[in-house]
Amino acid sequence: QVQLVESGGGLVQPGGSLSLSCTVSGTPFTNYNMYWYRQAPGKQREWVATITKGDSTAYIDSVKGRFTISRDNAKSAIFLQMNSLKPEDTAVYYCKHPLIDNWGQGTQVTVSS
Repeated sequence: QVQLVESGGGLVQPGGSLSLSCTVSGTPFTNYNMYWYRQAPGKQREWVATITKGDSTAYIDSVKGRFTISRDNAKSAIFLQMNSLKPEDTAVYYCKHPLIDNWGQGTQVTVSS
């Protein structure tokens, strides 16, 4: 069964940290770029970060220096370490695999005091 499962979200105070995980099953993983997206309330889903099959990374400007994307090919997983979180980071976070059309359920991140 082809599946994306995100986890690790929660409620955190501004300035705090969270680590998100995404596991992929049912499809090849190692030779594909992987992505994190997020969707804030009332807004369109936006791209957050990319990690290529060669471990190169890219980030939306608003998270540069605060978020780090990584991958573990042995576990078919990607991660998003989020530090210095801001209220504007509040969103549902999703991972994306190029061969999987459907989105996973996402994981809610809420940054609030």
